[in-house]
Parts: sequence; C-alpha cells; structure tokens
Amino acid sequence: MTVPYSIGAMAKAAGVPTTTVRYYERRGLLTPDGRSRAKYRVYGEASLERLRFIRSAQATGFTLEDIAALLTLLDEGAGERCRSEVSAMLAGRLADVEMRLADLTRVREVLREAAATCRASNGPCPVLAKLTVKKSANRA
Repeated sequence: MTVPYSIGAMAKAAGVPTTTVRYYERRGLLTPDGRSRAKYRVYGEASLERLRFIRSAQATGFTLEDIAALLTLLDEGAGERCRSEVSAMLAGRLADVEMRLADLTRVREVLREAAATCRASNGPCPVLAKLTVKKSANRA
C-alpha cells in the first residue's frame, strides 16, 4: 500500500460520500486494506482504483450485481472467459439501452403531439381533459 487513505480521503478522491464507500463494503465490492492504530479503515491506491472502476461501471449502466461479477473477473484475470462473459454482459446492457431509447422516442412523440394539440386549441386544454381519469372508468 503506497498511500494510505482514510475513508474520507478516499471518498473525496473518488467524488463520493463516505456512506457510498461503506455501502460498497457491505455489498462486498470493496474491502479496506487494513486498520489504523485507532482502528479506522485504511485504503491504498488499488482500493481507490477499484472504487473508481465501480463508479465508472455504474455510470455505464451496470447494476451492482453486474459490477460484482465484473470485479470477480477482473480479480481472476480470466482471459478468454473474461472476454466472453463481459461481451455477453455488454450485449445485455446494450439491449436494455436500445429498449429504453425506443420507449423514450415514443414518449417524445406523444409529448410533441400533445404540445401541438395544446397550441392549436382555443378552449379548455385538450391534453388535461384527455389525461383526466373519470371516476366511472376506474371502477371495474
């Protein structure tokens, strides 16, 4: 361990709150490299890099479960197995993103149509009238 970080220093260096570091520890994604004489957690550069990896993977849309699997592969240096498993995970994430993009595209079109309808109307707002749920429609 080259530079010992306290939990606060490591959290600050990674741009996360200390509660995030503790949460990742509880989830088994991070472990302190040791304890100080006062029994405080101490981390090294490798832990900081691991924390940054976790944050980067989250920003890419991976779940903490996915990240745990990625970290296992990273720790094992699994070679070909690693490439195939990571490739499959990436394909799954990409499929999720494509589905969300399609959903968002549909929502965008509905909103555009609603905005055009609002601008074209002189009476009561047709969008609010359409979105208003009648009590009888809820009873079934």
